[in-house]
Amino acid sequence: MSPQRPVAVTGAGCLCAAGANLAACLEALFAGRRAPAPPSLFSTGHPASYPVFEVPEAFFPAAVPADPELLRTARLAVAASAEALADAGWEIGELRKLRVGVIVGTTVGSAMNNEEFYRDYRGGGRPDLAAIRRFLRSNPAAAVARHFGFDGPLQTVVNACSSATDALGIAAQWLRDDLCDLVLAGGADELCRTTYNGFISLMITDTEAVRPFDRTRRGLNLGEGAGMLVLESDALVQRRPGRARARLVGYGGACDAHHLTAPHPEGAGLRRALEEALAGAGCAPGEIAFVNAHGTGTPDNDRVESRTLAEVLPGVPFLSTKGFTGHTLGAAGGIEAAFTLACLEQGRIPGSVGFAEADPELPVAPVRQITATQGRLALSQSLAFGGNNAVIIFAKGERA
Repeated sequence: MSPQRPVAVTGAGCLCAAGANLAACLEALFAGRRAPAPPSLFSTGHPASYPVFEVPEAFFPAAVPADPELLRTARLAVAASAEALADAGWEIGELRKLRVGVIVGTTVGSAMNNEEFYRDYRGGGRPDLAAIRRFLRSNPAAAVARHFGFDGPLQTVVNACSSATDALGIAAQWLRDDLCDLVLAGGADELCRTTYNGFISLMITDTEAVRPFDRTRRGLNLGEGAGMLVLESDALVQRRPGRARARLVGYGGACDAHHLTAPHPEGAGLRRALEEALAGAGCAPGEIAFVNAHGTGTPDNDRVESRTLAEVLPGVPFLSTKGFTGHTLGAAGGIEAAFTLACLEQGRIPGSVGFAEADPELPVAPVRQITATQGRLALSQSLAFGGNNAVIIFAKGERA
């Protein structure tokens, strides 16, 4: 595979339970601070309580108020996009003269929060169609484009928990193919009762705070949020030199085709995705400064990731940030991409909160403490139901 042409990343934004914006999230990560709690957005009849990582209402910017005609996933995406565009130094009026694309990864954020409507309909009633109109307006990519007045290409990627990482890889290709001048790309997802109950039924959710890669790990905690990046064409970058925070230099994607919800035990798809991303970046494994692992805290995921990282990227430090955010599903790749480029800029990574005791079944373990990193490249990977695997590699930009 030929090296992929680097694409500049000029802005980043995110909000999740760790913080209201990227700077606040990084401050929480390096302080080792987290606050999982029982869900307050919905109720269930489970006798056990499973902690989640909710985004407090106070974290939403005043310019993005709650809208009864918009679902929460779309609101999260708009909020993160506004931060990313401001970080990139763009005025909205200037952008409306350009070809601006929007691509957002999600899982089920807009599809499963209409329980009352479905219940009434199945019971023979004639429920108000407001819920359906809200659903149709809440495609996250379309909602972001409508909010800012962009009319370039749109895509919502629904590829389970690799959705946002795939969205970023696709966005870079849109720019290489000259489909647009600038792309807002990332992921957004909200907590809802259906996914909460679904993961409990799969018996991969922990009743305690998540412990990625720890010997005593028993499963994930769900979370919500959004992470969006601004990617720009070479022509735009030349008009505004010195703006790049990073460059997306490699992307790989591969499917295990092994199991609906479990990764291939030998990490077959993840290995192919890693090799494709490394080839696209034109780099050797030893040039990677650190890896943002998927690190959900489930026994299967962490075992496969640990073994694959030990074989493909031996000696490279890695971490999981899901101990701070929970597993935000379709948003995870976007949030963690923002974390990855910010840590690459700072030349350090936080400790993996929740990890305390090494698992003798795992050949390598994540960093426990804040760790200085060396090098100009960092990698973020996402594993997903359906056997999806996606990997992106960033290089430091001029603002680093």
